[in-house]
Amino acid sequence: MKLTIERATLLRALSHVQSIVERRNTIPILSNVMLEAQDDALGLTATDMDIAIVERIPADIGTAGATTTPAHTLYDIVRKLPDGAQIALDRDSGTEQLNLSAGRARFKLGTLDTGEFPALTDGELPNRFTVSASDFRTLIDRTRFAISTEETRHYLNGIYLHAVSGDDGNRLRAVATDGHRLARVEMPLPEGAAGMPGVIVPRKTVNELRKLIDETGGDIDVALSDTKIRFGFDDAVMTSKLIDGTFPDYERVIPVGNDKLMIVDRKEFAGAVDLVATIATEKSRAIKLTVDGNNLALSATSPDAGSAEEELEADYEGDPINIGFNSRYLLDIMQQIEGDKAQFIMADSNSPTIVRDAGDDSALYVLMPMRV
Repeated sequence: MKLTIERATLLRALSHVQSIVERRNTIPILSNVMLEAQDDALGLTATDMDIAIVERIPADIGTAGATTTPAHTLYDIVRKLPDGAQIALDRDSGTEQLNLSAGRARFKLGTLDTGEFPALTDGELPNRFTVSASDFRTLIDRTRFAISTEETRHYLNGIYLHAVSGDDGNRLRAVATDGHRLARVEMPLPEGAAGMPGVIVPRKTVNELRKLIDETGGDIDVALSDTKIRFGFDDAVMTSKLIDGTFPDYERVIPVGNDKLMIVDRKEFAGAVDLVATIATEKSRAIKLTVDGNNLALSATSPDAGSAEEELEADYEGDPINIGFNSRYLLDIMQQIEGDKAQFIMADSNSPTIVRDAGDDSALYVLMPMRV
């Protein structure tokens, strides 16, 4: 194998594939990236046995061939080379080392046989549709903050992606919850997605997919079965196993009888929550909202730090109410609301509260209250 490639091109692809590779591996080959030089392109493949990514980038191929080499080491070398550098990669069939040169720099990297590299086969992926990068970015950004990190409930460690039908037509819906908060976001159902099964996309896959979306402005080709999902971009394809489990019936936790409506300025409210939460205890991060008429008071107390209070104007309908929330959860939701106004639809101090963007009904958030 012999090729020359421009640093920026190789670095961009390596940044995608190396993040799949775990830092610690009991199986040595899983620490490596597979390099395949063929025609006018270099293919890079990495996997952790649950996710696989393949990316093809233009290169000046002298001799076709393939090898594997440590992914993080190669990435760190390329990252530290100067901008504009031309990188030469060369591996003779008689050696077990990959030679890398750029300018006056020379490296010899260890390799492992490509025959050891695992193949994460797609299998049959009968459900296929295309979605724009911007729409999918919105689905991910507005839900992934609520993904559970509690490994004992593995079925909550991802985003539940499924098709729903309603009065406003068929929709593609993404849901995530950690038991304390729930995020539900939807978009018009893409053509071809009507028969898709409900699938749980793992947290790591969601995060790696989000990085790839940032690099593209085009469409994403999605193909899935009930066990695997594949995302296709211009130059990269990512395949992932899905979480084997049943997502809970989230509709049951979305309250329907809440009758107290409060509308606040999103930026002012987020700023007040952030300010008052400075005093809140580190463990609970609890703050109290006291709403009476058009006055909203936010307060927090801590045995060590003291107390804090801030008042805002609010548009409120209903009897006075005191209710406590985790300030971090409130701020997470406020970051997802793009409009100027946030709606809080409450029942009482012990019942779940619905939070929405007053100008956008595609997203809904449910927040469990806290005792304060």
